[in-house]
Amino acid sequence: MLKNKMFAVIAVATLVAVPYSQFPKSLCEGFLPENDLQISVDSKSNKGITEAEFNEVLDKIETIYTPIISDKGGSLKVKRLWDNNTVNASAQQWGGTWIINMYGGLARHEAITQDGFALVACHEIGHHIGGAPKIGSRWASNEGQADYFAGLKCLRLVFADKSTSGFSRPAAMADPFVKQKCGEKYNGKKERALCERIANAGMSVSSLFKIGRGEDRTPRFNEPDQKEVEQTDDRHPGTQCRLDTYFSGGLCPKAVSDDVDRFDPSKGTCTRQEGYTWAARPKCWYLPPAGASELEIVRQAIDQGPVTSAPKAFQKEGSAFASLRQLAGSSR
Repeated sequence: MLKNKMFAVIAVATLVAVPYSQFPKSLCEGFLPENDLQISVDSKSNKGITEAEFNEVLDKIETIYTPIISDKGGSLKVKRLWDNNTVNASAQQWGGTWIINMYGGLARHEAITQDGFALVACHEIGHHIGGAPKIGSRWASNEGQADYFAGLKCLRLVFADKSTSGFSRPAAMADPFVKQKCGEKYNGKKERALCERIANAGMSVSSLFKIGRGEDRTPRFNEPDQKEVEQTDDRHPGTQCRLDTYFSGGLCPKAVSDDVDRFDPSKGTCTRQEGYTWAARPKCWYLPPAGASELEIVRQAIDQGPVTSAPKAFQKEGSAFASLRQLAGSSR
């Protein structure tokens, strides 16, 4: 009995000694809202990409983003869960290990192409390094921002690599509206083709959202979501809104090297203040801050004294402000 009590005390002491930063930090939801879909390797619904194609995409993601994430202080771990039937993907952090969980069930879905699967992986990478706005004061970029980052930065790096030219893609690659908008933003043939490819990768996964939600309406590039939120929504946007976000990311001509910022959503992105419309984050999930950028606002607040409440121009960006306020408090 005494031996058991001593073991219990040691076990508790060991648990207490583990730093909080070493506990896993996971998102509540994955790439898709929580669902019960399951597609096994031997299922008749296995109509997506093959295991070889699955690994080909993740090889490229790993090659590109391992050094990038290392430079940002993390260690990338891509979990290749081919035998897992889950139709989803997710991101989590465990101390310095930044994880993306890529499930075979999602890859086997009939709507998924290699280009679409690359977008999913880019979305999960985006939760780690996609910048503001974030989910409250948490580590992860919110759902809309992870989508925007996928088209804005990540897919540009992936698709610019010649080895990905043979990736499977949606059959309809010649949407006239996409060609028109990409042609307006880019002069070079390669840049226009890249813009079109990003848009159509978005259509691949948007078809998945439509099927998963049992929707009748097919998302369309030329009929964007007209909803305008009153405050930035951290949750998964609707099907059309997500397609709009991928398209906007692809249309934004900011260089990949112009990196996003953890706190300032204007850095490295296309904003309405700069005159961008289609290339800016859609208002169906994002409310732009009024006036100065978020980072400028918080810097001003820090200079003026302890941050106790959001400046008026910033009140509707409360989720991102929480991160800034936390940073300001810890820096004084």
